[in-house]
Amino acid sequence: MQPATRPPRFVSVDALRGITVAAMLLVNTPGDWGHVYTPLLHSEWHGSTPTDLVFPFFLFVVGVSIALGVLPRREAGVARTTLQRDVLLRASRIVLLGLGLHAIAWLALQHPYFRPWGVLQRIGVCFGVVALLALHTRVRTQWLCLAALLLGYWALLATAGTYAPWTNFASRLDTAMLGALAYRFDAATGLGHDPEGLVSTLGAIATTLLGLRAGDWLRHGQLRRLCAAGLAVLVLGAAWAQVLPINKNLWTSSYVLWSGGWALLALVACHIAIDLRGWPALGRRFGVNAIAAYAGSALMTYVLAALDWWEPIYRVGFASWMTPHSGPYLPSLLFAVAFVLFWWLVVWWMDRRGWRVRI
Repeated sequence: MQPATRPPRFVSVDALRGITVAAMLLVNTPGDWGHVYTPLLHSEWHGSTPTDLVFPFFLFVVGVSIALGVLPRREAGVARTTLQRDVLLRASRIVLLGLGLHAIAWLALQHPYFRPWGVLQRIGVCFGVVALLALHTRVRTQWLCLAALLLGYWALLATAGTYAPWTNFASRLDTAMLGALAYRFDAATGLGHDPEGLVSTLGAIATTLLGLRAGDWLRHGQLRRLCAAGLAVLVLGAAWAQVLPINKNLWTSSYVLWSGGWALLALVACHIAIDLRGWPALGRRFGVNAIAAYAGSALMTYVLAALDWWEPIYRVGFASWMTPHSGPYLPSLLFAVAFVLFWWLVVWWMDRRGWRVRI
């Protein structure tokens, strides 16, 4: 490939992606799920905690990365057929990796059912859809698609007349398609729910599309527009929540705007601090090997759980001697911190050797 087709890299985007991955690991691996500080838990249904911002931040950065990676190559004259092939292949590989990890979990942990949907599957779908929109549509069309997704998804959810657990439109349709393969399924009632189900992926695509537009502003140095958009989207999301609850499980349209507003402001803050002022790019090593850290840490948890080592490691290394002095919550948190630090050492070692795992 000619050097002219290589887009410049914003270290701030790597850092923001890496901070998000580190946060994923932190909230996914407490020592004891019965003792987790509230900010490190997802909302039970409506509402938002800091943990509820982690996944949308990652998808937002996926959109930003499309703007920084795909759009410059298109503008440099790389054939759209070549770019489209690359996009579809990468999206497929991400989805297949997610399915592979779920297959390993299904076999190693002896789950009764294989779960077809998940985090990586959603990332792959969102990347593929938004990257194709970036390749084949104009900016105005992309904004129209974003508005159509937000309003259309709201209309779909409203058809059920409720946003309650189990009986809302997204849960009912996902359960009709997946049955017992849904993440949660009650055989007695036939009701289920999947937080990464097909229907709520409409909202996730909107988050990624917002990231695409933000990334285009970033690469053109439009910081004022990014700041103004962040504040406006945040306020609009809070206002919309008065009629359409902020809900991560359903990835509601108000949630798209609420989380997107914070993501926009976080992008601006990282760009100013790291790219413009030269502050240390905390999180960069996680960011350049995000897939390796996420997939590797997932495999590690499956192995430890399958061998029944997770609980003894936590008990001996943390809980048995900390709990009498600090209570049960702190050792649970410190176990998760230790898990993140372990994977930071892994990606630090990879970075020192110039290793990048890309799919």
